[in-house]
Amino acid sequence: MKQRLIGLCDCNSFYASCEMALNPHLQHKPVVIASNNDGVVVTGNAAAKALGLGMGVPLFKAQDLIKKHDVRVFSSNYALYGDLSQRVMAVLEQHTPEQEIYSIDECFIRMPEFAEATTYARNIKETVKKWTGIPVSMGMATSKTLAKIANHVAKKQKGYDGVFDLSTARNAEGILATFPVKEIWGIGRQYNKWLLSQGIETAKELRDANEGMIRQKMGVVGVRIIHELQGISCLPLELVAKPKKEICVSRSFGQPVTELADLQDAIAAYASRAAEKLRQEQQVAEAMVVFARTSPFKSGYFRQSATVQFPIATSYTPAIVEAARKAMERLYEPDREFQKAGVLMVGLCSETTIQGHLWEKDEGWEKRKRLMSIMDEVNTRFGRGTIGIAASGAKQTWKMQSKWRSPRYTTCWAELPVASC
Repeated sequence: MKQRLIGLCDCNSFYASCEMALNPHLQHKPVVIASNNDGVVVTGNAAAKALGLGMGVPLFKAQDLIKKHDVRVFSSNYALYGDLSQRVMAVLEQHTPEQEIYSIDECFIRMPEFAEATTYARNIKETVKKWTGIPVSMGMATSKTLAKIANHVAKKQKGYDGVFDLSTARNAEGILATFPVKEIWGIGRQYNKWLLSQGIETAKELRDANEGMIRQKMGVVGVRIIHELQGISCLPLELVAKPKKEICVSRSFGQPVTELADLQDAIAAYASRAAEKLRQEQQVAEAMVVFARTSPFKSGYFRQSATVQFPIATSYTPAIVEAARKAMERLYEPDREFQKAGVLMVGLCSETTIQGHLWEKDEGWEKRKRLMSIMDEVNTRFGRGTIGIAASGAKQTWKMQSKWRSPRYTTCWAELPVASC
């Protein structure tokens, strides 16, 4: 029985594509996206990468190059990128009932049995581009690992127009024979180093390797990779997203922070956002890690963290914010120039299975849940921050810089594009 194909849809240079989709005049210009606080390059389109503006390049060091080649720089605009990602995934969902959203710009889908794969994939690609403005590439094979390789070929090699079916390709063996083992999905740095030491340099060589040897070093994960490379699907589509194990909210400050009050205001804002994320996932946290650090590029680097254990797992914003502020008070040291702080929510579990505490009563849980539900509903309807916690401060001089951020065209009424005649 012929295996049904798995397709991997990958949005090309996604963040840059989002900016270009809403600014068509940028289609043939180099575009880069800056990190939080406009510090370094996060990503860019092909034209920018060709100039050497790859991930991690400090923007202050690249100013001459940016001016010389008229590179357009955008601050990260995650509200816009998240919304356009959801639109792309919604289009893909219309083409198949089996879909696994792998990341903000990648999605596995099950190709319908009745369809001719390449034609069907090209139709998906054209529809996504027409409805969202986002270019995508499609790679197809009988397993997820091979679909990843197929997508790499579709994206990188000319002549395929962004669509490639590895299962029917005449040059499939040649592709696997030249595909570096380090690029295979699931092969990390250490495994790559060991495989190279064993003379295994390509996907084909790993596919044909001795399973016993691979199992001894890489365990069942390595054996699954071998089977996946052989076209045997060992990683089924995950149609329901797995619950998150941790939630982190951290930011770099727009300017160094030295006062405890400012640090507490910042950590209160981050803790409030973390609580909101918990409720979106219908989860609660048993504990929270609060951390702060100075710049690693200056002398006297300082990093400190504190763990807070909640008596009863919670997603209640006031309780989380209060605990975060108290923890920051313990971390604070005068005369330090703090550059970054954040919270990490750990010990996550479903809000329907909260473990009680022998000495703690939580009689007002339902009341607090309703209060948070109302707050979230208002912020969803009228924009994040419509209702917030006063503990996060009013001036917020510590907020990160985003001086090149584009308007949030699709998620903020005040930033809708204006048409002029």
